[in-house]
This record gives sequence, structure tokens and C-alpha cells, in this order.
Amino acid sequence: MPRPAEHIADGSHESVADGLMEKIRGYLAFLEREESARLLTALKEEIEAEISVAEGSLARELSLTQAIRETSRFDALAAMHLELNELEMDRFLRVQSVPALHSNCTEYRDLLAGKVLGMVEQELAERGSGPAPLPYALVSMGSDGREEQTLITDQDYLIVYGDGGGEGADAYFKEFSELLVERLAEIGFKKCTGDIMPSNPTWRGSLSQWRKKLLAIVRYEYADYAKNLMDLIVLSDARYVAGDAVLAQSLIEHIRGLEQDYFQVLWGMAKAATEMKLALGFLKRFWTEGSGDHKGEFNLKLLAWAPLVMNVRILSINHGIPATNTIRRIELLEKERSLSAATAGGLKDAYHVLTKHRILLQIKVIKGINRDSYYLNPYRLPADEREQIRQALLQIEDLQKMIHTNFSIM
Repeated sequence: MPRPAEHIADGSHESVADGLMEKIRGYLAFLEREESARLLTALKEEIEAEISVAEGSLARELSLTQAIRETSRFDALAAMHLELNELEMDRFLRVQSVPALHSNCTEYRDLLAGKVLGMVEQELAERGSGPAPLPYALVSMGSDGREEQTLITDQDYLIVYGDGGGEGADAYFKEFSELLVERLAEIGFKKCTGDIMPSNPTWRGSLSQWRKKLLAIVRYEYADYAKNLMDLIVLSDARYVAGDAVLAQSLIEHIRGLEQDYFQVLWGMAKAATEMKLALGFLKRFWTEGSGDHKGEFNLKLLAWAPLVMNVRILSINHGIPATNTIRRIELLEKERSLSAATAGGLKDAYHVLTKHRILLQIKVIKGINRDSYYLNPYRLPADEREQIRQALLQIEDLQKMIHTNFSIM
């Protein structure tokens, strides 16, 4: 399976262009003069059209991001967010580049979130609550933490603030967080159905409060083991977004350190990851729903994409990989020889294939074709695409077996 984005990442754009031209010249060698001229003219027209569309899209994106920095209205931010999403959707339908969509969506949503952060602080000051009493930071988790934003997003954020403010600071950041969640929802960041938002006291606190909370989790001092484990999994993808970067990094490094120091916690995460079900059935064929609204379909997120992300995460934490992005994690695991080149290549292929179909399902929801963005019928796909997904599932299964063995899970 070709990996064009990977080739560009591994070499310069000039070397990629040279390689393409070499292939074209090889093809031209079999054509007559008139046929060569027609082919080159068609290629020239196609490339010029693509350049025109790309330049127009880029110019509009730059205009919108500048407008985000200058506006002071939430309704304007909502409209800009919507237009940026539409630009990304149109681009994806043309080129289907997963890395480009991830990068662009993450970049403009970070900008939007940072803008809203400042506007909320100003709004509270105008209400009489005063400025923020201490430095603070917004930290993302989930897809956003992994820099893997897509067309449909929700809020997976926490707030950390400095120590020494006492109850007054706690009260301020409670009010701040509750307003922040509402304002983010107002501009198109849906509220998290799992309540992973700073309006939930679980997801905000001073740095010392966070350290105390995290220590209690890894020592199993809280009763709900499943929730504790899920919270740690979510925190594993923590990434600084806005505010005080030093404060955010202190918390993130503390999270990483605890995961390294408390092996039983990592072992529990590994056990959960290796036991995640895949959409594979008898003789490694697809497993699909046998009845109901999704008969003949399977949940692409839960039975394919999430197990891949989860198992790569576990392997990365175990080897002290600092990156949160899934592809970057795989690349670093290969670099330090924890994964062979063949295995790493297969996992990157799997990620691109599964994420591409997740995004296409999202587009169908946005366009009103489907009701949800999770279920896929593999038998409605062309045979080669269906086989790509099946091979992706087999790669994930092999990864689960590797982790199962490495962690001596019985």
C-alpha cells in the first residue's frame, strides 16, 4: 500500500517532484509525439487547476485566521470556525490527505480555543470578577491532544493554574471554567458527552491539586477502578494549547512520570488495550452486526480505530516516547527499534486507512446522508478498499499480541 505523505516527510519536496517526473518520463517513452504532447498538456492543465484551488483555499484560510485574532465577538468566531471546517472538508474530498486535515484542524482550533480563553478572562473582568489571580493553562486531551483533530470535534480540555491562591483562586477558576465551556460550545466545540471538560471539577485544579489527585489515582485510592483507568488513558495524550506553557508542561511531565513509575497502572492500561475487540470474525473475515439498525455494519471507531490508537499509546508510554501523535509515536518506536520497519509501515498504513474512512463517515453526517459517523458497511466498498481495512485490522491484532506478550498478560 503506497504512503505518499510518508515519502514527502522522509525527503524534500524537490526529491518527490524529481521522482514523479522520472515516472512520467518513463511513461512518455512508450508514446508517440502527439500522444506525449496531449498527455503533458492535460497534466499541465490539471496541475494549474489544482494550484489555483489550493492558493485560493490557503488565501481564505489565512484571512480567516487573521480575522480570528482581531475579532471580539463569539458569533463571528462561530461563523469563522464553520467556514474553516467547510474549507477542510472540501480539500479532503479532493485529495483525502489525513495528515493535512489533522494539522489544519488542530492549528485553527488551537487558535480559536486560545482566543476564547482570553475573551472569557476579559468577560469575567467586565463582570467584576477581576483578572485571573494566577497563571493558568488550557491543556487538551483525546484527539486534540494527539493533534488529530477532524471535522467533528468536542471539548476534551482541562485547566491547571498556579499554586498559592487558596479558595479565592479555586472559586475564580470554577467560574472561569464554566463560562469557558459555554463559550467554546457557542463557537462550535461540542460539549464532551463524557464530561471531560474543566467545568467538571475532576478536570481543573491548581498544580499541587493535580499532583495530589494523580497520585491518588495511580495508588488506587479512589474506589472506581474503571473510571480511574479511563482518566489516566485520557491524560496520556495531554498537550499544551494556550495560557502558561511552563505550567502546562509541569503537569504533563508529572503525568508522564507517574505512568512510568507505577508499572501496575501501565499494566492495567495494557490489559484493557489488548482486550479491545476488533471487527474480525471467523477465518479473519469481517465481523458485522447480525441484526438491528446496523445490520451488516461494524463500529469503525470502537472496533478498529480506537484499538489501534490505544495500543500504540501503551507501547509509546512503556518506551518513554514523549510524542502524543499516533503516527509520530509509531515513527519514534521504529527509530528506537521497538518496532520493525515492516510493522511500523503496516501500522501507519492502518492508521491512514481507518482515519480516512472515519472522516468520510463524518462528511456523510455533515451532509445529512448518515445519522452517525461510526458505522461502516465494508461490503459497500470497492474490493481493494475493503481489503485495506481488513489488513489494517490484522495489523492491530498483531500489535495486541505483541503487547500481550511483552506485558505477560494472562
